[in-house]
Amino acid sequence: MSYQEKIRIDAPTERVWAVLVDVERWPEMTASMSRVQRLDEGGFGTGSTVRIEQPRLLPLIWRVAAFEEGRAFTWTARSAGVTVVAGHYVSPSDDGSATNVTLTIRQSGFLAPLVRLLTSKLTRRYLRMESTGLKRVSESGTGCRAEPDTRR
Repeated sequence: MSYQEKIRIDAPTERVWAVLVDVERWPEMTASMSRVQRLDEGGFGTGSTVRIEQPRLLPLIWRVAAFEEGRAFTWTARSAGVTVVAGHYVSPSDDGSATNVTLTIRQSGFLAPLVRLLTSKLTRRYLRMESTGLKRVSESGTGCRAEPDTRR
C-alpha cells in the first residue's frame, strides 16, 4: 500500500530543502518524531543512515537509497517481513512563488498487509503532521519547534 501527502509551502525551495534534509531536527518540527539520530558522519546523501523513533511505532534504521540535491531523496527501512520506502520531493511552484512538497510511503513484504491494517490511520496522520510541520518551519524561517500532539 502507498500513502501520499502533498502540500504547498510559501517559502523558497532552497529553504524548504534545507529544513527537510536537517533530519536530526525533525522532532522539533513534528510531534510524529520522538528522536532522529544520524548514524554516520559527513553530509546527508546517498548511503546515509538514520535511526528514527516515533510514538507508537518500533524504532527503524533508514538508509538513503537515492538523493538528488535540492530536489528529492528516498530512504528505505526494513523490519521483520516489511520493507518501507519513504520519498521526499520538492519542486518550485509553476509561478516560482512557492514550493510544492510531496511525501510518500510505500510498504511491501509478506507482513505488509498486517502492518497496513494496524497502522494505516497512524501513517496517514504522521505524514500530515510532517508536511504541516515542514510548512510551518519553512514559512516562518525561524527554525524548528514542534507543535504538541494532543490526539493520542
